[in-house]
Amino acid sequence: MVKSPKKLIAARLRKVSHVRDSFPTSGQFDAVAIIEVDELGTIKDIATEIQKISGVERTETMVEVQ
Repeated sequence: MVKSPKKLIAARLRKVSHVRDSFPTSGQFDAVAIIEVDELGTIKDIATEIQKISGVERTETMVEVQ
């Protein structure tokens, strides 16, 4: 989940590697990025890449457990 005042942040998120989908939301966060990875450790690298996008104020990561 991404907090950003940028209106098109969901579109920018789709350009990040491993992002399968992203969409705008209302509420505490402004967008959700759904990523798919083979190794759990990769999530940290992707979160760091997202945090470097201009306008991103903060992120929160949730992992689906199957």
